[in-house]
Amino acid sequence: MISFVIIAVVVIAAGTLLFIGRTRAPGGGRRSLRRRFGPEYQQSVDRHDGDVKAAEQELDQRVKHHLSLHEQTLPPEVRAHYAAQWADCQEQFVASPHKAVAEADALLARLAEDRGYPDGDQFEEQLAALSVHHAHYVHGYRSLHTAARGQSGTEEMRETMIEARPLFEALVTRRELAHDDV
Repeated sequence: MISFVIIAVVVIAAGTLLFIGRTRAPGGGRRSLRRRFGPEYQQSVDRHDGDVKAAEQELDQRVKHHLSLHEQTLPPEVRAHYAAQWADCQEQFVASPHKAVAEADALLARLAEDRGYPDGDQFEEQLAALSVHHAHYVHGYRSLHTAARGQSGTEEMRETMIEARPLFEALVTRRELAHDDV
């Protein structure tokens, strides 16, 4: 009789844990989403006018939609070519800041696409996918993209080039920020 009660308690406890595990958000809850998305978490909350639940639903959807993406490895010669193109953008900045920023934006879009992310012509889709795998680097890309399409001053464009470089380096060198390291 006692063994029957123990078995029943274990089965009920296991069922409860299974139910809780299945109904939890795929991102693992608020703390996990904050850790995974870093500054992108607050960006999403701000975009949803402070509605944390809506922001977390959006981030959960990003994870569901883009977690299955697997970055493609680039051959060393392609990585070197991208590195040379980025260096050209930086050198060109002195003579023509806006042109350099626009070319750097297009370069990042192509690089992300070559690594297996959505087409750069769909910026928001590409940014959402990148944020799942490189959340701590996408702010710079967003700033660069905005500067490439606006009337930013030279100093602001210089800052966006600097802010975008970590994402470029992460994509060109295969470096990825581990979710547990944030």
